[in-house]
Amino acid sequence: MRYRSFPGTDISVSELGFGLWTLSTGWWGEKSDDEAVAMLRAARDEHGITFFDAADTYGDGRSERQLAEAFRGRRGDVVIGTKIGYDIYNAAARAERRGQSELPQRFDAEYMRYAVEQCLHRLETDYIDVLQLHNVKMEHVRDASIWETLRELRREGKIRAWGAAFGPAIGWLYEAVELVEREPDINTIQMIWNILEQHPGTPMIEAARAHAPECVFNIRVTHASGMLEGKYSEDTVFADNDHRRHRPRSWLVNGLKKIRTLDFLTSEMTLGQAALKWLLAEPRVVTTLPNIYDAEQLAEFAEAIDLADLSAEELDRVARLASDNFGVAEEPMAFKGTMERVTT
Repeated sequence: MRYRSFPGTDISVSELGFGLWTLSTGWWGEKSDDEAVAMLRAARDEHGITFFDAADTYGDGRSERQLAEAFRGRRGDVVIGTKIGYDIYNAAARAERRGQSELPQRFDAEYMRYAVEQCLHRLETDYIDVLQLHNVKMEHVRDASIWETLRELRREGKIRAWGAAFGPAIGWLYEAVELVEREPDINTIQMIWNILEQHPGTPMIEAARAHAPECVFNIRVTHASGMLEGKYSEDTVFADNDHRRHRPRSWLVNGLKKIRTLDFLTSEMTLGQAALKWLLAEPRVVTTLPNIYDAEQLAEFAEAIDLADLSAEELDRVARLASDNFGVAEEPMAFKGTMERVTT
């Protein structure tokens, strides 16, 4: 395993992180808490993974409780990230929620402080290493009091680093751009970025490079919702409780055409490993958060870190393919969020 640091802090994390959404939400199949705890411990003890990314809304606190159980008495062995912002304590909203629909969000100081205290309680710790505001929108980006609350929490020792996660879908370009312009001391941003879906992640990184000298990125959807794992075929059928079941068939067919143009990356590694090496070629990426479903996949992704980096020629070839949408003609992607500059 290799490790990278959050600039301006003493936080060092593994280049491969572990996102607990696969263990706690049921969106990628069901895992018992015992299975989750065993996987988390294996990630740390067998593969050297130190960064674990949770959220209060993952299973209504379940991901945080799983972390507490897995590493009780070993707080110094792991770096814990979690996220707040959805009002999971609003019983009426939770009762009306359907599927993966968003809950109401709250970012007032009183609620943020309450949410942090609840996270600390579930995690059985007195500090959070990396706190991110969950799926912030433009009105939150432009509210300076929100970000000052995070600075206050850091000064008080409740958190060690702070940032924002953008989502839930791909997009949110100018939300991220404005955030690094307005709050240049931000530590980190979580975003969707991968070989097949490079926009708008690439300009987000460029904006941070220009305006936020210590901002690094933790990357989710590293494998384009599984497409870059190299295991799909035209006959793939997703389970009823798998969120990918609801995508149009064109997503699967066109995705398979795209990944076949990347066969040149797989002579020395799997496509899933190459997808991680492509992300880690960017120095601003501090850690990657692939979807990890089982021990086999955990081992495959962990082994990727110690493989040879992609060459400049390979990276250039990927860039040229991406500029032509990997040779696939399709409707432009429908992005969410603010994808045109609005200054009002």
